[in-house]
Amino acid sequence: MSRSLVLVGLSGSGKTTVGREVARRLGCAFADIDAAIERREGMSITTLFAERGEAAFRALERAEVSTALAGPPLVIAPGAGWAVQEGALDAVAESGIVVWLDVSVAEAARRLGSASERPLLAEDVAGRLAAQAEAREPSYAGAEAVCRTDGKTVEQVTDEVVVLARRLAGW
Repeated sequence: MSRSLVLVGLSGSGKTTVGREVARRLGCAFADIDAAIERREGMSITTLFAERGEAAFRALERAEVSTALAGPPLVIAPGAGWAVQEGALDAVAESGIVVWLDVSVAEAARRLGSASERPLLAEDVAGRLAAQAEAREPSYAGAEAVCRTDGKTVEQVTDEVVVLARRLAGW
């Protein structure tokens, strides 16, 4: 039986773009966790951070990922900080696999350009990404598989993730 696929990585790693395409190719649903939270809460992630804080956002994020994992197998793209929450990766173990879309800070910053809509990257995108990479990469390294994304097209990364999904998650 197929298991869900959870994509982790820094902002700009391609979780949403690649996730949508992987889901299309596998013939399953795609869950963009940030978009689901925005729909449910009726506000942007930036507004949610400003009004309720990061802790409230992280609680909503954990709940959305848990809900997604409880249903039929699908491709899930949580926020970049989801994987560092205590127990996040362990929660996937029974129903899915985690794939780290590994991107360099320089490439992520290039892809994001001005990231003012991302509350934790509002200013000094490259500097903040570097700090996040240092803090988050040990958690990302807990993924079952790694796909390096620098210098690759969306199609190339998608091809690699589909192969991993078939090999590791039974698709």
